[in-house]
Amino acid sequence: MKRTVLVSVLILLGLGFLGWAIAQSTGYVLITYGRFRYESSFWVFLAFILCLWLLAVLLRTVLVGLHASGVWINPWSRRRRAQRAERAARLGTRELAEGQWSAALDHLRLAAEHDREPLVHYLGAARAASELGRHDESDELLRKAEAREPQSAVVIALAQAQLQIDRNQYDAARATLLRLLEHYPRHGYALTLLQQLYVQLEDWTALCALLPELRKQRVLPAERLEALERLAWIAALEQAADQPVAPEADPIARLDDRWQAAPSGLRNDPALVAAYAQGLHRRGASARAEELLSAALKRQYDERLVELYGVVEGRDPARQLALAEGWLKARPESPVLLLALGRLSMRNQLWGKARDYLEASLRFEQKPQTCAELAALLAQLGESERSNRLYQEGFGLLSAPTPVQSHPVPLRQA
Repeated sequence: MKRTVLVSVLILLGLGFLGWAIAQSTGYVLITYGRFRYESSFWVFLAFILCLWLLAVLLRTVLVGLHASGVWINPWSRRRRAQRAERAARLGTRELAEGQWSAALDHLRLAAEHDREPLVHYLGAARAASELGRHDESDELLRKAEAREPQSAVVIALAQAQLQIDRNQYDAARATLLRLLEHYPRHGYALTLLQQLYVQLEDWTALCALLPELRKQRVLPAERLEALERLAWIAALEQAADQPVAPEADPIARLDDRWQAAPSGLRNDPALVAAYAQGLHRRGASARAEELLSAALKRQYDERLVELYGVVEGRDPARQLALAEGWLKARPESPVLLLALGRLSMRNQLWGKARDYLEASLRFEQKPQTCAELAALLAQLGESERSNRLYQEGFGLLSAPTPVQSHPVPLRQA
């Protein structure tokens, strides 16, 4: 209220001063240019200038308003911009497909700025910028896309994660996908990308933890998921066996924990049993590995386990050899079993029996491991010439594309 009174008083004072100034003198203005001549009183001229200024302000206001409402005042210009944007989108899409990243970036960015639905153009421009190595610009384009179309935040996050994976920014991609899955835990494509990322990172522990959700959401076909699950748990066991541990820690505790965490159905899988047994053997627990393998082989005969059984050293080598010889009755022509028996016979210092088993294994299938075992045995028996020849044959087999098969020959008795 006081402010209004003060303004009113100031206006009245100003008008009073203006009236007094006019009464004192009307003034005189004369403007001539060639034949043009303008005469007037000073106050009339001042009023004319003021009217021109007000007219200019009014005209500017009208023009701004007309520009803002160009939908009805200038349809030609709007159509022209729409045509340019459409042409830029068409060119940018083609250039993006052809790998012309710089041109695609310019055209798609222009199309995004003038399109009412710019998401696709922003995503394409972000990819082009990323391919050019302009990662900050790529991220900025994705932020603009989210600002223009906030309802498409999921699509934009997936595109960002894919671009980060392509740039080898794996930690950033993991963070993006985990943040997305916090809000949308059942999103199939986000789960697929995270699974692929864990495989690339060889983060088998994280992948094993993700597998139940992949199965629940049926992200992958059943056969592919089973193969991935087997791969992940085998790799996780191998990783646990190879990871260094503190001197005071139990060297096989992590390996045992990983084995116990595996699904019960998989713990009967020969490939998984072999991975666990190999880990125990490398960690110095060969006796436990032998017990694990003998139990698994009683349930199901598998040559991967048989070959490993010939390598690990149990508590009773004689019992171990007798158990393996029991399998020979049903499989007398198995080169893998014969190799394992040769190794077990050597461990029991039965040199003649070991030689017979190894030579029989070579007759059924020539393998570099068998050559090496027999060569070492012959060297110990003093047959240096044949031992050297077998070593050379073994080296040759290592570079051969396929193993050489020979006709079976009956096994000689020790």
